[in-house]
Amino acid sequence: MRIQKFANQTGVTVRTLHHYDRLGLLQPQRTGSGYRMYGERELVRLQRITVLKFIGCSLQEIKDLVDRDPDDLRSTLDLQQEALERRRKTLDGALKAVAKARSVLSESGSADWQSLKQIIETIEMEQNMEWTKQYYSPEALKELEQRRAENPDFAEQGQKDWAVLLADCEHAVKDKLDPKSEQAQQLAKRWIELVNAFTQGNPQISHGLNKLYADQQNWPTTFKRPWSDEVDAFIKEAKKAANVRCES
Repeated sequence: MRIQKFANQTGVTVRTLHHYDRLGLLQPQRTGSGYRMYGERELVRLQRITVLKFIGCSLQEIKDLVDRDPDDLRSTLDLQQEALERRRKTLDGALKAVAKARSVLSESGSADWQSLKQIIETIEMEQNMEWTKQYYSPEALKELEQRRAENPDFAEQGQKDWAVLLADCEHAVKDKLDPKSEQAQQLAKRWIELVNAFTQGNPQISHGLNKLYADQQNWPTTFKRPWSDEVDAFIKEAKKAANVRCES
């Protein structure tokens, strides 16, 4: 695929891919016309680069490491899993993706595109969440930090609850569930409860959250909304049918 499509698929900017190419870190094949072309080989290498960069390696160190044995994906994944274990609370999704990639590698002997892509996306998102703080007041940020300090597992549980709810919503959309149905109303209720669990009645946190989601056009390209447009439309219709106001 061309560079723009590859960038969209992996959540890495075109500028970053150009930089990696110039450094000799990730050099794709070229067409006769000079276009960069990316495939599974480049995805595997990008996955390694992303993880090694995340755990603190310099770009030169990363180049040395990935050039040593470019075909040994199994040992690379083993080392990456050990590094990610140190961040398991905030990177649970990445760890599951690594485990899946290793499992597929053992069974089929080839890399799993989706799992490697998920590792890249999760780490890029984790590294680029600082930008969301601009939408919250200093008082709201202080409240959120204090909440994390007092209950560090709360955010992790919230992420798991959201993941389950979004999966249920995706199934509802796929099954063409009527937004006015009782099952859809229950999904809307769970959505509202999770939003309220985050804001906890704090008007400044609620205001910041609304500002964040109202400004999606200015989000970084590496950050994607956790739910699809179809789910967004479905849940809005379900909440409208229930005549329930939600904070977000």
